[in-house]
Amino acid sequence: MQPERNLHSQTAARETTHDAGLRAFFQKVYNTMATGLVFTGLVAWLVANTPALQQVFFGNPVMAMVVMLSPLAFVFFGFTPGRVQRMSASALAMTFYAFSGIFGISLATVFMIYSGESVARVFFITAAMFAGISIFGYTTRRDMSSMGSLLIMGVWGLLLAMIVNMFLQSAMMHFVISGIGVLVYTGLVAWDTQNLKRMYSASYGADGVGKMAVMGALSLYINFIMLFQFLLNFMGNRN
Repeated sequence: MQPERNLHSQTAARETTHDAGLRAFFQKVYNTMATGLVFTGLVAWLVANTPALQQVFFGNPVMAMVVMLSPLAFVFFGFTPGRVQRMSASALAMTFYAFSGIFGISLATVFMIYSGESVARVFFITAAMFAGISIFGYTTRRDMSSMGSLLIMGVWGLLLAMIVNMFLQSAMMHFVISGIGVLVYTGLVAWDTQNLKRMYSASYGADGVGKMAVMGALSLYINFIMLFQFLLNFMGNRN
């Protein structure tokens, strides 16, 4: 009887330690993501309200195109598995903040196109949606792993459709893309949250948890930004 009681106590202690570690892990993920979002917003506001910077980044179509596509290029070349493996957790965090600054430059057009009041309103709506969806992904017992490949396919489809519509300039296609984008990135917030929880449990106590937190923050940051942009297409008031 005594060995069983000791085994039960040890199991309960491990679960308590794991739960505390998991909460600390997600706190780091959300804090890193939030810091990146604040930095992105500050950079975007600064560029949008500084005529000289507007001229530098958006003064000609070629430069404007480079600015708009630079975040995508940064993700593909700045966060490759090989580079991530070689970097320390602190270096990876600094790379993430550099990426959020570059993303801020590309998002300066948001403040140039939409009114400040509607940007703020949609931001808080996005934040509320994100919080609710992420909590669902954290707490649900439903296994959403099978949704991953479908959602990733949806992201690539959206990217292709957005590139095509840059040339077509179809208002209807823009509306459809925005609607599908909201659905896809809503699903990704829940899926990424659950996936991070699963990955932490699988690597509990391993050395790479710090890097995992930064990469998790990157995934959720991108989900937040894209959800915000698609919602802004629906609810934003243009200047």
